[in-house]
Amino acid sequence: MGRAFLLQFMACALACAAFASDQVPSPRNRDVAEARNKAIAGRVFEEIFNQGKFQVADEIYAKEFVNHGLHRSFDLQADQAAVHEEKRAFPDLKMTVDQMVAEGDLVTVIWTFRGTNSAAGYGLPATGVKVELRGITVWRIVDGKIREEWSAFDQMQAASQFAAQLKWQLAGLAFAAVVLLLATVWAAGRIRKGLARAC
Repeated sequence: MGRAFLLQFMACALACAAFASDQVPSPRNRDVAEARNKAIAGRVFEEIFNQGKFQVADEIYAKEFVNHGLHRSFDLQADQAAVHEEKRAFPDLKMTVDQMVAEGDLVTVIWTFRGTNSAAGYGLPATGVKVELRGITVWRIVDGKIREEWSAFDQMQAASQFAAQLKWQLAGLAFAAVVLLLATVWAAGRIRKGLARAC
């Protein structure tokens, strides 16, 4: 009886160990998966943003991808349309990976955006403004596909760079608007005086 119990106990222990090893990845497997996820994240910056190889998105994004924005979420089509607009507005766009960390199915990237707004796009006319800003993106990557994204960057920093580089143009526009307003007021006054004399 003791021997049968010992054999049953060992069989159960082996089955439990086999089940547990299926559920918890070994450190080596986890390292390999995290390295693969980092490589996928790196492709977004190097191939899609820097080289403009937009078709790469079909290879590395899941069809059910969701970009979780601050106020609303975006599907893959809307997300990639924004990428196309950024690349159109900033043809020399370079995205640099400053730091990248992977843990489990999450990859976090601190990046720097550098580019010149030398063409119309992204809701902007061509201004010639050089922009440099830093941001952070967290992706959830499962089975080799990016499924979710959370990104943040300082939009006010970008706006202040536009304002600083366009200050003379903006001042010129403001001056022209004031002159036009004064000329309109003066002309309206002259017309009123002429009408008053005619009556």
